[in-house]
Amino acid sequence: MTYTTKQIGTLVRTTRKAIGATQKDLALTSGTGLRFIIDLEKGKPTCQFGKVLTVLHTLGISISFTPPVTSEGDQ
Repeated sequence: MTYTTKQIGTLVRTTRKAIGATQKDLALTSGTGLRFIIDLEKGKPTCQFGKVLTVLHTLGISISFTPPVTSEGDQ
């Protein structure tokens, strides 16, 4: 599945609210800033990828990456 930055932001916001955390709580526990959490939840496309991964991990959100299928000769 392909996700947009807006969808990831919504997932972060919904998960954060489901565990009863504020944006400030999430910023503190993930080692990011409040402004970053606000931007991430709004779906800002230029958020730093490393920080996004940290926030997802902090919330317990797992992600998986699947490389494209290639022919055996491409290895």
